[in-house]
Parts: sequence; structure tokens; C-alpha cells
Amino acid sequence: MRAVFVLSSVVALTLASASLAHAQPPRPGGERLGKVHFATSCAASVGEEFDHAMALLHSFEFPDAISGFKKVLQGDPSCGIAQWGVAMSTWGNPFGGLRAPKTLQDGLAAAETAQTIGAKSDREREYIAAVALLYKDAGTLDHRARTLAYEKAMEQIYTKYPKDLEAAAFYALSVDQTALPTDKTYANQLKAAAILEKLYKVEPDHPGVTHYLIHSYDVPALAPRALPYARKYANLAPDAPHALHMPAHTFTRVGSWQESIDTNIRSHDVSMQRHDVGEGLHAWDYEMYAYLQTAQDAAAKKILEGLTEIVAGPSPAARGGPDIAVMPGMPGMAGGVAGGWAATAIPARWTVERGAWSEAAALTVRPSAQPFVEAITHFARALGAARSGNPDLAKAEIEQLSALHEKEVQAKDAYWTTQLDIQRQAAEGWMLWAQGKKEEAVRTLAAAAALEDTTDKSAITPGPLAPAHELLGEMLLEANQPANAVKEFEASLKKEPNRFRSVYGAGRAAELAGNRTSAQKYYSQLVKICERGDRQARPDLEHARQYIGASPSSNRR
Repeated sequence: MRAVFVLSSVVALTLASASLAHAQPPRPGGERLGKVHFATSCAASVGEEFDHAMALLHSFEFPDAISGFKKVLQGDPSCGIAQWGVAMSTWGNPFGGLRAPKTLQDGLAAAETAQTIGAKSDREREYIAAVALLYKDAGTLDHRARTLAYEKAMEQIYTKYPKDLEAAAFYALSVDQTALPTDKTYANQLKAAAILEKLYKVEPDHPGVTHYLIHSYDVPALAPRALPYARKYANLAPDAPHALHMPAHTFTRVGSWQESIDTNIRSHDVSMQRHDVGEGLHAWDYEMYAYLQTAQDAAAKKILEGLTEIVAGPSPAARGGPDIAVMPGMPGMAGGVAGGWAATAIPARWTVERGAWSEAAALTVRPSAQPFVEAITHFARALGAARSGNPDLAKAEIEQLSALHEKEVQAKDAYWTTQLDIQRQAAEGWMLWAQGKKEEAVRTLAAAAALEDTTDKSAITPGPLAPAHELLGEMLLEANQPANAVKEFEASLKKEPNRFRSVYGAGRAAELAGNRTSAQKYYSQLVKICERGDRQARPDLEHARQYIGASPSSNRR
């Protein structure tokens, strides 16, 4: 098991001082998952197990929730609403994008079984009819049409049963689910949050309410509002790996890197204890991102080494865990798309965040069933090749990105089509720069930045592999346009606060532009961010320290 817990011997858990005042007493199986009660017409003997399964569902512990609902059905085969729970859990993370055909088949089967079993109340029948809309006519109705239909059905339940806390929570989540990344008014998120804030006053220990508030505010402009909930959720449901990880979404949004590191250490360890490799890798991706922003490169490298051991290691079943579906191209690893994303992103982050362009160009491509996952490596390789003086290799990688982009077009996945278009344009910009076409390069990268402004990152990732505004700022520095570069770095920091490369870039650009006050501000910010940075610091951090006359921090580990 040492390969799984490789990081535990390297990084100490520093959350010991966190208050456990909101942690709940053990539920069935000794789990602390928060406080949930879903009134049903099922046998009283299965009520506690049903509530336990609901708590797991609200914290996105989907396989365990399915097992829980099936236990309810064993105790009361006439409990149709438990089969609704299976259908809801099969849907999985509402922010996970398009569903695989098997997920749609399994979910539809579960919903139809629920309808066949039936229910003893109109309310339960309406819940069952609503979840069926997520799966019904998937061959003719696209993902968005079905999620909008589900949202409308949940709104009707919410309106009809105003005292039903569960209806309100699931309705709010459905509103969040249909939010468009192009809507910068955040109308859906604010509508959902208004419902959830009212619920929180009534049920502050309900895991779904706290969890969904974090999701509602998981956008740059609203993220500070989520901080109270992010700092509570992990202690409210400490036996749910996702509850331990979810606060990192907020901590990442506001650039609170050590809080992100601390909560992801907990999430990773609990995930691996449960043999949930996918969730464990997802936590590692966020954790590594935070290490790299704070120049804790030695700790980041330990994650990379741990990932290498897991990829080469035995399957979860061989380690004594459940034989979950193995991710394509990743022998020995299990979990959902988030795990596959993390396994692909971690090596790419290691090279790109450190500006190790030759290493980036040499990254190994691992095929994935998801085009947007495989694209991560091609994007990193294209940037690495272009920025290490190999435009021909960059061109080949851009062609691969174009092919993957076309697959997303064919899949009618608008979100990832846009993301791959941003990556392709950004890579083309640096390829053109390497070819000496500097004015065209700047225009191309500026177009990528403008497109990136219209959208937002997916919850699957802590951030873009390289924000387009940051890439443009670095290009403008090379073009000897420091005043314009400052603007691009500042634009990057509005969405990605406390990013190492953007903060350093802003400082360096200000310095070259002769603005000592701004240079001092940004370099001081970088030094503060990197208080725990490695003793052998990156050259950029050493430059910032020398500029402001700071000595290396004694807080480094």
C-alpha cells in the first residue's frame, strides 16, 4: 500500500487545529456524513438506511449511495423511491457534462424500474417521473434539453411542496446544473444560492445544502461568498472523500493555496482507504496545482512519483478493493472521468507550471476515450515544442488537437469544443512566434484570450493548464511590450488569483516598464504566496526576493 500513500510520509497533515464542532455523530457503518432526513412511505425499518444513502448522494459518493439504496430495496422491495435514489446516483456529478451510453442505459433502467415498482404518494411518484427525464429519449433529445426538462419538473415539485427541504435542495442543484458558462451575470447560480441560503438557516448541518452552496458560488466573481461553507463542509461530512475535497474548489478560486493543500491531503488519504482511486487522483490534481503555485516543487514531485507508481501498480481489486471500471489507457486505475483527467493533467502541470518546455514537449501521450482528456497532453507538448524552438513538432501536436476538437464537435459537446479551440489557438500563437511571425502570433493568442473570457473552467480541473491571458502576457514580455504585458497578467489574475506565473509576470512586466511601485507590490505578493516554497527556489522567485530585499522564509518545509 505504500505506493498509494506515498505522499503521506512526505507531507504532514496540518489541519489538526481545525474545529470539529460541526462533525456529526456516526451513522450506519460508523460514517459521519451530516444530517439528512427524507420522508418516505417505505417501511419504517429502512428509514435510517434510506437517510444514510441520501447523505452519501448529497456528498456525491455515488457508488456507495447506490449500494445503500439497494440495501433499502432488500429490506422493502416495494420502496420505489429507493429505486429513484439508484437512478439519481447513476446520473452522477451533475457538472460532469455528457453522459456515456452505458450510464444513460443504466439510469433509464433504474428509473423505469422505479416506475414499475411504483410509490404510495404523489410526491414520490413525481420525484420518480422527474429523474426519468434525465434519461428519457436520450437518442433524440440532447443533454441540455433533458437537464432543462428535469429542472422544470423539480421546480414543480419545489413549488407544490414548499416544506420539502429535499425538493428545494435538488431543485437548486438542477438550476446550477443548467447554468451556462457563457452567462457572466451568473443568474442561475445566484437563483440557486438564494434558495440554498434560506435552507441553510433551517438545516445548517444538511450536507447537500452546504455542498451545493459551494457549487453555486464556484465562479470567480462569487467564490469569496463560498468561504464559510467551504471551511465547514469537510468537518460536516469527514467520512465522505468528496466532502473533504470540495472545499478546494473555493480555496482554488480565491488562491488560498495552503487550505487547498490541507483539505486535499485529507481527501486523498480517505479516498485511497476506500479504494476510490478516481477521487484520490482528483484530490491530487488540485493538491499538486496548489503546490506548484507556492513553489513547493519537491512536494509536487512526490505526487508525480506517486501517480507513476499507481499507473504501474496492480488493479484496485488486487489491492483488496472493489473491481471498479478501469480507465482507458491507464492500467491499474479506476474511477470516473475526473480520475482520468487528473492522471493526464498531473504530468503536464509539472512541466508547464515550471516552464520546463523541453520536458513538456517530450510528455508521453496516453490515449483516452474522452477527447478533451487526451488533448491535455497534446496542448502541453505543443506549448513545450514551440517554446523550446521546435515549431515543426508544435505543428504536429496542433494537428492532433484539431482532430480531437473535431471529435468534440461530432459529439455535440459545446463546452469542450470551445475549450479545445482555446487550446488550439493558444498553441498556434506560440508556434507562429517560434516561426518568427510575431505580429500574427500576438493576434492569434489574443483571440484565444478573448474566447477564454467568454467561458469558465470545468469543475473537473483546478484551472487551465495555462491561462490564455497569462500566455499572452509572457509573449508580450518577449516582444518587449511590458506595459501591455502587465494588463494581460492582471486579466489572468482576475480569474486565477495568486497564480505564480501570473503574479511573477505582472511584477516582471512592471519592473521592465519602470513602474517600481507595481513591481514591488507583485513581487511582495509572490514572496508571500511562496512562504513555504522550497529552499532551492525557482529563479523567478529568487529574483522577486532579491528585488524586494527579502530573505528566504523560515516557514519552508
